[in-house]
Amino acid sequence: MSAPERIPPRSVTSAELLAEGELTVRGRIRDASNAALFCTVAHAGQEASCVYKPVAGERPLWDFPDGTLAGREVAAYEVSEATGWGLVPPTVLRDGPYGEGMCQLWIEATQDAELLALVDEEEPGPGWKAIGFAEVGQGRTALLVHADDERLRRMAVLDAVINNADRKGGHLLPAPDGRLYGIDHGVTFNAENKLRTLLWGWAGEPLPPEAVGVLKGLRDALGEGGSLALRLAALITPAEVAATRARVEALLASGRHPEPNGEWPAIPWPPV
Repeated sequence: MSAPERIPPRSVTSAELLAEGELTVRGRIRDASNAALFCTVAHAGQEASCVYKPVAGERPLWDFPDGTLAGREVAAYEVSEATGWGLVPPTVLRDGPYGEGMCQLWIEATQDAELLALVDEEEPGPGWKAIGFAEVGQGRTALLVHADDERLRRMAVLDAVINNADRKGGHLLPAPDGRLYGIDHGVTFNAENKLRTLLWGWAGEPLPPEAVGVLKGLRDALGEGGSLALRLAALITPAEVAATRARVEALLASGRHPEPNGEWPAIPWPPV
């Protein structure tokens, strides 16, 4: 009798690894404003590095009184996945050594991607979009620009949908494989307009056809009983889900990238 065929172990997805794996804390990320722990997670013969942010380590925010930073981080991942653009690293809500928290795949960013720059010009050069003028010391100003990059433009659309109040340059992680990821989405989804970002280079310009198609898909998924609406309902408040749907509708109605409205600081501080 022949020996039974050995079935190789099933490869798990990054989300499954994060959700089901054994989480081991390796250290603390010191420059984070809330508790952020560098960890490894292991499951089914696979291991990866990740960031674990326990809810217990969150500082209360007067302008984001509802829900948790962790819930909003996971909600941002869910919207990113629904776009099909994959702009947010795999992120889950799970129990860990310090209680429930957000667990996100660690991304090793490449250092040679030039996405932001300061230039001594009045107008951006070819391949760049203007953000605004910034003080650079000794009474001098320089023009802050970002790359005219399709990946950044997709990120700008995502930020408009999730109402990101803190899109700093340091929250953009270009990966060695050419993909671009956004991280730190704890201050998102507010029912009031709080969009603060460096990615204003396309403000007022028509949305590209690709973005319009993605927004139409989000509108369907955010409708009553829609798959995305149901997933977000477990992470953010009903008012925030409704506001997300309204922002999608507003973007489709205008057909343009949003512009600063003057009621809220348009650029986060510090910008990088």
